[in-house]
Amino acid sequence: MATAALRSQVQAKWNEGFARLNRNDPGITGLMTYTEAWNMATEFLRPRHVSTPNPIQGAFAYPVVRLPIMLEVFLDSIADNFHLIVSDIEQYLAQYQESGNTQVILQLVFRLVEWFRKWAPIDELGPTIRSAYTLTFQTRLFSVLPPQFLPGFKALCAASLEEPQSTPAKMWESFEVLGMSDRYEGIVAGVGYERIERYIREEYAGKWDVQVLAALRTWMSKHIVAWMLPLYARGATNAEDAKGMLANVGARFDFHLNKTLCELRTSEIFDIIIDYPESEGALKDLKECMQRVDQRAALIQALRRANKKRLLHPGADTKLILSQYVATIKCLRIIDPLGVLLYKVADPIRRYLRERPDTIRSIVANLVGEDDGGDSLVDENDTPVPLAPPDADGFNDPNWEPEPVDAGPEFRANKPSDVISTLVSIYDSKDLFVREVQVLLAQRLLAITDEDNTPKVDKERRTIEILKIRFGEAAMQVCEVMLKDMADSRRIDNSVQDKNRTVVHPTIISRHFWPALDSSDITMPGQFQALQQAYAKEFSTFKPDKRLRWLPHLGKISLTLELQDRTIQADVPPLEAAFIELFSQKNIWTMDELIAGVGPVDRTAALKALITWIDLGVLKEDQENVFRLLELKEEPGPAPARSIAMAVEEPTLTAAEQQHMEQMRVYWKFVDGMLKNLGPMSLDRIQGMLKLAPNYDQSLEQLGVFMDAARVRGMVTVKDGIWTIVSE
Repeated sequence: MATAALRSQVQAKWNEGFARLNRNDPGITGLMTYTEAWNMATEFLRPRHVSTPNPIQGAFAYPVVRLPIMLEVFLDSIADNFHLIVSDIEQYLAQYQESGNTQVILQLVFRLVEWFRKWAPIDELGPTIRSAYTLTFQTRLFSVLPPQFLPGFKALCAASLEEPQSTPAKMWESFEVLGMSDRYEGIVAGVGYERIERYIREEYAGKWDVQVLAALRTWMSKHIVAWMLPLYARGATNAEDAKGMLANVGARFDFHLNKTLCELRTSEIFDIIIDYPESEGALKDLKECMQRVDQRAALIQALRRANKKRLLHPGADTKLILSQYVATIKCLRIIDPLGVLLYKVADPIRRYLRERPDTIRSIVANLVGEDDGGDSLVDENDTPVPLAPPDADGFNDPNWEPEPVDAGPEFRANKPSDVISTLVSIYDSKDLFVREVQVLLAQRLLAITDEDNTPKVDKERRTIEILKIRFGEAAMQVCEVMLKDMADSRRIDNSVQDKNRTVVHPTIISRHFWPALDSSDITMPGQFQALQQAYAKEFSTFKPDKRLRWLPHLGKISLTLELQDRTIQADVPPLEAAFIELFSQKNIWTMDELIAGVGPVDRTAALKALITWIDLGVLKEDQENVFRLLELKEEPGPAPARSIAMAVEEPTLTAAEQQHMEQMRVYWKFVDGMLKNLGPMSLDRIQGMLKLAPNYDQSLEQLGVFMDAARVRGMVTVKDGIWTIVSE
């Protein structure tokens, strides 16, 4: 039960409140006036339909002192009547879903602004009520907007970017009034980002000849920045104010422009390298982009994946791999002069090239000018420089700089070297290249068959002089001896020919200075042996302290075969010449008799030599291992299918045909794999790739016969010289 003191306190508070509301007027006159003003104010602030007019403002002539309570009532009434706005939203979105017209979304935005202004309290109530109303309205609005609104809002922004002249100026103002500029700033920026991405990919994909970054920035200033002005530079009074307001967002858009162009060029990097130097513009753009965007790791991974898929596989020719490696070196030096990118990209290529058996020969062939099958690896403008080990620790470099932060623990920032020095560095020692140079030079010198060989020898001499700069005088000393032997051989041969003219023109070499040559114990029969003995006798008179040791398996012999009904001329290896010489004694020989007549010869090599004469129509294998000289030409009968041996072996095949068929059985697997994995190819390309196969020694003509037999069997098709595998 309340005490007297408590009742006294309650009475005092009541009297105080009544006096404040009654304003010391007589009776309850003041209280009645306040009540009337309260009712009129709340009725004026009550949310109404947007089409219903508001009551007159005269109700506020009497000051309202209970604003917090009035604000609470006002905000509650907004919540109670927000269903009116929801109904409008649903109608507009249903219309947009049906038509897809972004103007419907724009009309919805304008409608929402009408609702906002319709319910907004008058300014006389002060900023507090105004701010509370704005926050409440926007919060309610974003809570009731369905998911379908966001795609429509994004489409509206995109349409305004594509056709800015058709966009009403009040659209951005409406976004600001409703709070959408801040709420959906990411969506608006995303529209600009997507437009930049689409423009770059549509306009500059595959265009690498010129730099495009400056033109892209000009385009962005004209289109994207102008579109952003009403949103991000609102309130600016002059150009300087607008520039300052756009500085932050402009930097973000410029970053995205660089990132998009960098990603595009990264996806194209393998083809850009193939197209170098025509693609130098794209490389310079990529360098500038990567100074702003951290895409180095992505570039490394993209190029390594492309190399693995398109380059580092058995179907790629070694010369092609070397050419792409050289182009990679030049391109990545443009992007990253310090060499970190090159180090990380080149490592798998270098390891793969080390595993290829013909890598050294391909590099050396390019060095000595033997490889004419495409562009040279060496730039003619490059000055040859000596090969020297790099100063790994940089003790002798006055301009030494620390390694880049993304360099691996094994990276060494060596000075850029010429291309050949980089290729030679694939291997740990240059001695491998020196030995290969010696072998290749020996083969080239021994292949010179002209009687006057001076120009060709001089060409090799000039090549060796260039190689001396790279490898040093000492390394090329053996090559000097080989060149001297060629000059001496020509002089000796001239002296022998002056005394006793003969058709024999041997190349006389120093056994201790030339690379080891394959030996053979075959003996040239008949007239060949007599010619050799006569030449050796004349040589002994010229050089009595030396003697000749013939290598009859090397060289070429020009023959003229006079048969009863025809004459055949052929340039053949000595073994083929030795076999056909035996047929001058009698017309029919067995395989064993032929081998016995020339000395120990591998049966495979003997069959290959006899196939040469069979193909020329000089010999015929009547039965297995029995060969007959065809003095009179015979009309060829149906040729046994000796090229493709995937079908049933014919019992009527001769030994030579069986031998040929067995060889081609293995090579068909290579051809089948190439055509399936790499697509249609020309005969020359197939021949070039088959040379990588172990022990492949077929000529282009023999490969043509082989492929034609496969075509007859329905295994391949050919059109315009391009061979295609038949799908199973």
